[in-house]
Amino acid sequence: MPRQLPLGKRTREAFKGFGHAAARPRLRSTAAVFTTLSAVAATSLIACPSVAEPFAAAPCALTRTQVHHSEGLDTWNTAYPRPTGTLDAVMVFLSFPDSRPLTTPAELTADHFPATSSYFERASYGRFRLRPHPLRHWIRMPRPSTAYAIQRDWAAPQRAAYLRDALAVADPQVDFSRYDIIYFIADPHAPGVDSDATKVVNLDTPLRADGTDIHRIVTVFENHPPDRLVLAHETGHVFDLPDLYHRPVDGKGDWDTHVGDWDLMGSQFGLAPDLFGWHKWKLGWLEPRQVVCVRGDRPVRLTLESLGAGPGQPTTAPAGAPAFGVGRGTKLAVVRTGAESVLAFEARGSVGNDQHSCRQGILVYRVHAGAESGDGPVQVIDAHPGTEACWEGSVYPPLADAPVALGESFTVPGAGVRVEVEGRTASGAWTVKIANG
Repeated sequence: MPRQLPLGKRTREAFKGFGHAAARPRLRSTAAVFTTLSAVAATSLIACPSVAEPFAAAPCALTRTQVHHSEGLDTWNTAYPRPTGTLDAVMVFLSFPDSRPLTTPAELTADHFPATSSYFERASYGRFRLRPHPLRHWIRMPRPSTAYAIQRDWAAPQRAAYLRDALAVADPQVDFSRYDIIYFIADPHAPGVDSDATKVVNLDTPLRADGTDIHRIVTVFENHPPDRLVLAHETGHVFDLPDLYHRPVDGKGDWDTHVGDWDLMGSQFGLAPDLFGWHKWKLGWLEPRQVVCVRGDRPVRLTLESLGAGPGQPTTAPAGAPAFGVGRGTKLAVVRTGAESVLAFEARGSVGNDQHSCRQGILVYRVHAGAESGDGPVQVIDAHPGTEACWEGSVYPPLADAPVALGESFTVPGAGVRVEVEGRTASGAWTVKIANG
């Protein structure tokens, strides 16, 4: 969960917690929940399931690997809910005996919705609807907030105790079988609550409640008001998206060197936080015809619609040209560079979730299907390495002007792939030429 600091610097969320848990047919008593969660203290990475539904096959669709949140998209990891159609999320509000809440569940719900659902509706071009179901009252935890030692790098035993108690008190009042996503939201003013600790807890062995498996829980410890788009970022993990920021070993230095402002999973504070076209392809929001696989050594000319432009949304057009939304044109061009890697090309303009973007043009980035979450699975390539931009708002100014602008050409270092931005159409789409070799 990213944090905002002065002078444009940002800190970033800790790597997500992964825990074991023993399955139980029903969670109705504290003892039963304790048994179920007693093994959460040991941490492990979740292995991708061996059975997966078919995914749109294409020569440039990387194969999903065994790393957590792999960027491979030839199959969907069925351990995760796929964000198409409508998914229902329950919001459970937890108070503590050592603090009287200063806010109401309704106020905390408004901190995150409709902002979170609107973000995903825009990002998905209306193909996905996140429907929140907030409780209207607080549910009291059995122990003081300070008893759980809540913090960014949360120790597994304390995390297990928190989940154990939260499930025990919530289960009699919540029918978990009705929901696809679970948000446990703590009283932000309780003395033991650390706003840096918001994360998704993934369970290696799912819990069992109300006849349904619980694979993961989003634990929210945000301030009131919270960080911008923080719940959208965490919900992205629920859909198998990785962290794209770089976490320095000593916790010091820049966290945004991999993707800068250009994807929500890199920074929720980004000026252009729409999800990469690669992620939209992975999540099922792009149709196969909207992705072009560039092969061979002959130059290919194509028209790329701005990533944020969707049906009914205005798109950024040249001066004097009409501005209107399309949303169904080509969104992504891909060049295969290895067994587990590609180069991706997409048009980023000031539209949709990118309305506050610093620069417009063709964004180029590398995707590595075998890279771990938080270890650079996506890296934006800077077309202007000698300059920076938007110091007043960018999370990482060196990448704020990364796109190839109108009239420019750029050769990807080490790949020999060249892109030329030749013009704009009347609707504001970008005409480009890509030469591989």
